[in-house]
Parts: sequence; C-alpha cells; structure tokens
Amino acid sequence: MTTFTSTLPDHLLAELSEQAANLAVPKNKLIEKALRLYLDHLKKAAYIQSYKQLANDPDILLMAEEGMADYLSQIEATLLEDKLPENKRPKT
Repeated sequence: MTTFTSTLPDHLLAELSEQAANLAVPKNKLIEKALRLYLDHLKKAAYIQSYKQLANDPDILLMAEEGMADYLSQIEATLLEDKLPENKRPKT
C-alpha cells in the first residue's frame, strides 16, 4: 500500500474526524471507502453518458432494431416449437 499525503479544509477534516469516531473506523478507511464510492459513481455516470450518446446514433439504432427483429423471430420460433407435439420438435 502507498502512503498519500493531502491537505483538507479544517471543517472537512473536523467532519471526517467526527464521522470516523461515530463509525469507529480509522479516518483513512473512511476516506478510502468514500473515494471508492465516488470513483464508482463517476464510472457509472460515464457509462450512462455513453448510452445517451449511442441513443442518438442512427447506425446503433438500426443495429438495435435489426437485433430486435432477430430476437422476435427466435421467440416466435420457440412458441411454435412449444405447440408441436413432443415427437415433432427439433432435437437440441
């Protein structure tokens, strides 16, 4: 593990100390957990943003629509197979 030194505003350090005492955890562990949560939040926000950008891409929309047509065909085929007698169903 690497040592990291930083400065914090006094009021933030006081709040950190108070919460660490309330939770009975060391301040560095509280900072580690908070940083992990924040970095995960940033990653999710970037992921969401990429989907929003793709939602406006005509090529992606066309691929999705084509994929849905294939998926619908597979569902319809499965439903038809389910209606066939056991001896007439394709072997899988």
